[in-house]
Parts: sequence; structure tokens; C-alpha cells
Amino acid sequence: MLEALQKVKVGLAMVFLALLFGIGMGVSFGVNEDAYKDYIASEIQAHPEVHDEKSQSKIWRYAQRAHFHSTGIAAFSLGLIILVMVSGMKSRLKTVSSFLVGLGGLYPLSWFTMFMLAPSMGRGPAHDHLLTELFTYIGVGGLLLGILILIGNLFFGLFQE
Repeated sequence: MLEALQKVKVGLAMVFLALLFGIGMGVSFGVNEDAYKDYIASEIQAHPEVHDEKSQSKIWRYAQRAHFHSTGIAAFSLGLIILVMVSGMKSRLKTVSSFLVGLGGLYPLSWFTMFMLAPSMGRGPAHDHLLTELFTYIGVGGLLLGILILIGNLFFGLFQE
């Protein structure tokens, strides 16, 4: 079992980091949700020209989405990496596939980036920001590619040892 874990260890570590990020956000909401809302309100007040009446609630929702997506993606990614670990896939591809699945943990950071940037620059520019887009494309692209490799192996016998 330890040998099998070695092949997926990096991807597994990435998934655990995403899980810890999501749980940490949830805990911080419970401990001091007002800190998030105060940050949003003070930045909106400092930059009213880039906001409308929906900005406060929409930006708060970005923080919540970072939490929800991080814990959700990490949970199902954990299952995917276990499937990679027990599959008949080539050892090297187990490492690659688990790493790609682990990259899915970057997607929630796109929501967190929007939460951090939107109060000062507006929702549109935060959504289109380079960091937001990098986290989105690398996270979603890696996750999908990792899943496709796993599907190819499990259902079509590709990439066998």
C-alpha cells in the first residue's frame, strides 16, 4: 500500500491543501465573518465608481464560493486519486494523472482572487484578471485532463502497465 501511495503522493498532497484551504475558510467565516464583510464594505466605500448596489453581496458570494468549491473539489478529487492509485495505469501516468487532478484545487483560488480584487477594481475587472484566469484554466484544465486519463484507463484499457 505504501508503494502505491508513493505514486500519487504529490497529487494527494495538493488535494489535502485544497481541503485545508476550504475548511480554513469555513472556520474563519465562523470565527469572524464580519472581517470579510468589513473588508468588502471599506473597499467599496473607497472605490464607489466601480460598484453598483449588488457589489457587496456578490463579492461576499465570491468568498463563499472559494470555500464551497475548495471543499467540494477536494472531496471528489480524493476519490479520483484513490481510483488512480488502484488502477492498472502505468506508474508514471499514475503520478501525472494524480498531479493533474490535484491541480483542480487551484480553481477555488480564482474565486478567492476575485474576492480579494473586486472591492478595489470592480467585479468585471477582477473576473477578467490574469490571476483569476490562470487559476481557472490551470485548475479546470488539469482536473479535466487527469479525469480523461483515468477514464481512458478504466473504461478503454488505455495506458495499462
